[in-house]
Order: sequence, then C-alpha cells, then structure tokens
Amino acid sequence: MNRPATLPPARRPGRLQRGIRAGGWWSLTAFALVVIVFLAWANTVRVADRAAADQVFANPNVSVTDTPTAVILAPVDDTVGAEDTGLVFIPGARVDPYAYLYKLAGTVERTGVTVAIAKPVLNLAILDQRPLSTFTGAVPDVSTWFVGGHSIGGVRACMLADDPAVAGLVLFGSYCAAPPQRSDLRVLSISGSADGLSTPEDIADSADLLPSDTRFVEIEGANHARFGDYGVENGDGVATASTDVVAAEISRELAEFLTERTP
Repeated sequence: MNRPATLPPARRPGRLQRGIRAGGWWSLTAFALVVIVFLAWANTVRVADRAAADQVFANPNVSVTDTPTAVILAPVDDTVGAEDTGLVFIPGARVDPYAYLYKLAGTVERTGVTVAIAKPVLNLAILDQRPLSTFTGAVPDVSTWFVGGHSIGGVRACMLADDPAVAGLVLFGSYCAAPPQRSDLRVLSISGSADGLSTPEDIADSADLLPSDTRFVEIEGANHARFGDYGVENGDGVATASTDVVAAEISRELAEFLTERTP
C-alpha cells in the first residue's frame, strides 16, 4: 500500500530575506519622508510685504489680476505708450509673486508695459519646464515679450531667452549659468552692491556669459532681498538703500530698456 506523499514543512524566511524586506521598507519610508519634507519646504513661501503690495492695489493707474499661471500687472490707461510690450518676470526660489508688485508697478505706470509675474511649479523656477507661452497666453494683446527674473528666477529666464519670440532679457540680482545661444539678445542686468547671495563678484565673474553690449547697473546699497518685498534672507547683506529708492531705480532702468526701439 502506497503511503500518501507528505509535503515538506513551509520554510520560514531566512534572516537575510527578512533583512532585505526590512531594508526595503525603511528605504521607502525614508524616501517618502524626504518627499514630504521637500514639498513642505517648497510650499513655505517668503510672503510678500503687505504694505508694499497695498500701495500697488491702491494705485488707480495699475490693475492687478490673478490668473492660474501668473499675476498680471497692466496699465489702466491703454494710451500710455508701450501697450504692445510685455515682460514675463520669474520670482526667486520660494518667493511669493506678489512680493514683486511694488518693484515692477512703477514701470507699468510709467510706460504702459504689461508685466506677468509667473507662478512657478512648486515655487521653484528651476523645476518649471513650461514654455514662455504658459505665462503670455493670459495677455493676447501683447505682441513683444521680454523675459526676466530675480535670483534663481533669472537663471530660468536665461533659458527661456533663447526663444526667438523673446525681445530681451532682464536680470535682478542674478546671472546666467550658461551663455544664451542668441547673439542678438539684448540684456539688462541690475544688481546690488550689498547683495550677499548674488554678490558683485558673482555678477562680474559671469559677465562674459552675456552679450558684449549687455547693460550692467549696480544699485548702491541694495541687497538681494531688495529686488522684492518679502523680508530678509539668510546669508544676504544688509541693505542701506530703502525699498523706495531701489524701486525708483528699477523703474527708471526698466522703462528705458523695455521701450528702446532697435533698428
């Protein structure tokens, strides 16, 4: 009589297998924690100074419109002069787009130029790979577009400046990581003598990446954070120029640059 076959007892996972499983779970947990911390950090923005923004909201000559991709500053009077010209401006890392209202509104009022302050993905311009049209689409009446940015936003603006539709590049406390491919690109670089993050030395060392006819302007007493209105940044220098003085200098330089007509 044949005996029924007996199955071997189930083998417990060995110590090595248990270690691999535990290591895998720990790796997944650690990765999840890193992602959570990064997202929390990226979404903790440097908030705009309310008093500075309120001055723009109270200005009867400038309108402020919030769209899903940008904050639009536009002239109320459409006969000022340069209504066909616009500037896409990209904020620095984790800086509220509204923090740039006061620094850019003077140019809008003075020239009629429209400014679209971008809302970067995760508040980090360097991660935002969307094309320029993402931000210009909200203002179809503008036919001539410039691109600019502050800090890391300027680095991203350099990348977008190779678009043949771009008329020129504007940098606030910033510089290009690589030379733009276009030799015909007009560039305005505005920096601060007290900038502790994009230092005067950084601006000078990277100057040869820009076209030879780039206009360089250094605002005496301006630090990195003075190009917006959002408080202080770690590692920055101490500003001795007031936000009003810096805003006036920015408006003067931008107005001349954006409205200059080349042959």
